[in-house]
This record gives sequence, structure tokens and C-alpha cells, in this order.
Amino acid sequence: MPLTVVVDYESGNLHSAEKAFQRMAAETGAGDVVVSGKPEDVARADRIVLPGDGAFPSCKAAIDGHSGLHEAIEEAVRGKGRPFLGICIGMQMMATVGREYQDTPGFGWIGGEVVAITPEDPALKVPHMGWNDLVVTGAHPVLEGLATGDHAYFVHSYQVVVEDPAHRLAYADYGGPVTAIIGRDTMIGTQFHPEKSQAAGLRLISNFLSWAP
Repeated sequence: MPLTVVVDYESGNLHSAEKAFQRMAAETGAGDVVVSGKPEDVARADRIVLPGDGAFPSCKAAIDGHSGLHEAIEEAVRGKGRPFLGICIGMQMMATVGREYQDTPGFGWIGGEVVAITPEDPALKVPHMGWNDLVVTGAHPVLEGLATGDHAYFVHSYQVVVEDPAHRLAYADYGGPVTAIIGRDTMIGTQFHPEKSQAAGLRLISNFLSWAP
């Protein structure tokens, strides 16, 4: 039976993510969903979900602080081509470097940097918090059934600016374009929280759980 591991490295409350993924796995027959920070569980996973809340440097330090965890994620995703979904800071980890507080290396899977959101309209507050419309610009199996105008729930002050425009699959308008989804090969990431994004988010989760690249 397929196994999806939601990686737990003590970065945020995983309860809502766990419930959303378990619900959609049950509805689609996508196998088991477990929350674990054990490298051996990541190593045997068929799909990997990396959530994250807070600041880029602390999240990266937390991953690195779990012995063998980063290496297990790298081997599963880069070595074996296991489908990967990064959520919020988990998505930002896919970039080359984070610029929050201090320069911190990311995974380097997608060329780009994580920088502060700077809305053109000074009336728009940072963090970017709440519901916003997606503008879908790229095609991907995990985005099947999602379209421009679908709503997603954001809570963040930084965004990924990709080097290759083809790797940005969707954005939101918040005083200018703010990256919402990035992806390439067997990896995809959402700046918004799909587990909190109602219909569009559950559709994306369902697509990810049934994706067989």
C-alpha cells in the first residue's frame, strides 16, 4: 500500500495538514499517511510532504538538526524521484538560498532566492495573510482541475523568486505578483496552505496523492 510521509521536524502544528491528507487519501484510495521525523520512514515513503511555519533559518536548522533527515529527503526526492510537495516554508526550502534575517542555504532544487514581499501599494500590509486568487501560469499534473481565480489561503512575509520563469506555476497578485506555486520534475511547492484552502486545496492534495510520475 502506498505510503505518504508528512515530515515532522517540530516546525508548526501539523494537525490540520495531517487530517487533510488522511481525509483525501481515504477518499481516493491513496494508501496510508503518517506524520514522522524518522529518516527511515522518509526513506521508505512513496510520497513526501514537507510543511513548515516560521522563519527560513530556524526551519532549515531544525531539519539539519534531525540526524539523517535532510539526507533521507535528498535521497528520496533527488535520488529516487519520489513525488515531493513543499508547503509554505517547506516550499521555500526548495530554493537556492533564503534571505530572511541572514543568508541561509536551501536545498537548491529550484534555482532562486527567498526574499521579502514588497507590495507596490503601501496600504497592503506584510505579512500577506488571508485569501487570495491564484493566477495559474503553468501546467502540472498536481494542478489538474485548478484554474485562475481559485482561492487559496496565505500567511507569509517572504516569497520565492525563481531564476527560470518556467518553474513558477502560479502566482497571486498582492501589490504585484507573489509566487504561489513552484515546481519541476517530481517536486512541487505551494506558498499557500492547501490544507486550509478548502475546495482548491483539497483538490491539489488529492491530485498529489494520485500523482504517479
